[in-house]
Amino acid sequence: MVVYTVGTFDLLHVGHLALLEYCATLGDVVAVGVASDRVVRSYKPEKPVIPLDQRLEMLKALRCVDIVQPYHELEYVSGCMTVDADIFVVGEDWGAKPHNIEVEAYLKSIGKKIVQVNYNSRTSSTRIKRNTVAQTHRRQHNEQAVASLAL
Repeated sequence: MVVYTVGTFDLLHVGHLALLEYCATLGDVVAVGVASDRVVRSYKPEKPVIPLDQRLEMLKALRCVDIVQPYHELEYVSGCMTVDADIFVVGEDWGAKPHNIEVEAYLKSIGKKIVQVNYNSRTSSTRIKRNTVAQTHRRQHNEQAVASLAL
């Protein structure tokens, strides 16, 4: 069975790894669709920190992942068709957006299923970015304070 999931996979972290390892327990082949920068910008304010080619390379290096492919449009039917997905794994924020409804209808029509999972609360790319910015601001503030004391 082929298990397919999609995402940005920016700043690869243990939450991503937990998702992908879970996917590996559901079937024989894990296929991952990786959103291009253009796709990410269609639903997030910022483009990914890590370029697409590097995100693809990192995922290909994981032993729990068998197939990695980029996607350049915000739709999932073609990716499911390309890998012949039996199970499509989605996150807890899956909603009733047109591209989600379209792939649900497609998978149901061919007898395949969607499995929804909760995100790993241990970390997220957004939290990593936020913490990095906060640390940078604290460091700059501390450096300015030390510099003003030296005067």
